Amino acid sequence: MSKLAQLRELRNSKAKEANDINNKYPADQRMPSAEADRMDAILAEIEAIDGDIARENRRAQLAADDTTAQHAAALNAATRTPGAHGDESRALRAFMAGGISNMGDEDRARMLARQTPDIRNAMSTTTTTEGGFTVATEYQRSLEIAMKAFGGMRQVAHAIRTGTGAAMNLPATDPTAEEGEIVGQNAPVTGQDTSFSNLAINVFKYSSKKIALPFELVQDSFIDIEAYIQSLLAMRLARVQNKHFTIGDGTTQPNGIVTAAGSGKVGTTGQTLTVIYDDLVDLEHSVDPAYRSQPGVGYMMHDSSLKVIRKIKDSQGRPIFVPGYEADAMINGGAPDRLMGRPITINQHMPVMAANAKSILFGQLSKYTIRDVMDLTLFRMTDSAFTLNGQVGFVGFLRTGGNLIDAGGAVKYYANSAT
Repeated sequence: MSKLAQLRELRNSKAKEANDINNKYPADQRMPSAEADRMDAILAEIEAIDGDIARENRRAQLAADDTTAQHAAALNAATRTPGAHGDESRALRAFMAGGISNMGDEDRARMLARQTPDIRNAMSTTTTTEGGFTVATEYQRSLEIAMKAFGGMRQVAHAIRTGTGAAMNLPATDPTAEEGEIVGQNAPVTGQDTSFSNLAINVFKYSSKKIALPFELVQDSFIDIEAYIQSLLAMRLARVQNKHFTIGDGTTQPNGIVTAAGSGKVGTTGQTLTVIYDDLVDLEHSVDPAYRSQPGVGYMMHDSSLKVIRKIKDSQGRPIFVPGYEADAMINGGAPDRLMGRPITINQHMPVMAANAKSILFGQLSKYTIRDVMDLTLFRMTDSAFTLNGQVGFVGFLRTGGNLIDAGGAVKYYANSAT
């Protein structure tokens, strides 16, 4: 078992113990001092373990940021038994080894069927000897699952897929002020038109940046080259997309959820680096109950903001943060980290606490909609810049966009004070 797995297992056991203590006392009952002290000690242990986990993750992150380490990590996870190739897997491997001309007629036909006319027309030629490889649905689905592990936005957002990148407006309404009426016998009903606003989800073309692989790796049947490329694509594409889905400017980038959210609470003077319990109560109640009762409601913040919040207690002396734990053989189910009873999504692209920073989001986060256009297109490059180094180059393109589809304030932010 790796060090990181051991740390997570230890944290799970401590978090379960903290939850058991917390659940013994309802919200209107003060926790006995002995239990409160025990709870504080457990939470301190969890915080120390989280520090160890953060350092271990940071070490892995630094390694992952290095191109050589990225390739090594993906390579270690991509070894497989020779011959364990499905039809689409073999087709992708054939493309990587020798381009589209290296694929069989049936494989080329299946790939062309996945391309819409506008994509085929955009290729340098309509023959099957040039152009990009449009991946199979199963490969795209696996890529999207892998991308969810990076950042947090794809974990909470609503995702849709469209066949083209044409302009797309989605209607949004504010349902908080609408209601019915009582009518008398034979009396007419009153009309009330719903006011719609149109919110655009524009798409942008994302690149994985070039991936250079040695000839030997592409030709080695012991290496699952498709999984190897997939892990690198997920790592690179997911990080930049998560950043833009979070804080994108809405002009040259997707409209980020922080950019689109409304103001819920601004900290008082002196809270440039802090938030207090009352601020979080005000933030929650700045979102209409019509949204607060819906699925997908919770908090989103940077890990450093969570560190500040973990030290806050309510009027009964109970921590407002309750650590979660993962499901395993010893614990039935599992539970996410919760803040005031709401789930927390950690997103490292959220602003950290600073003057005027929009550091905490609360609301129906699933109102954010991500639009993916078709599937990933992979290009193979064999120009002299690669050939002279004994390499084949690959680059992946994925078109996507996002916006908060809401007109009634489903998501609000807490902003730290200016001074």
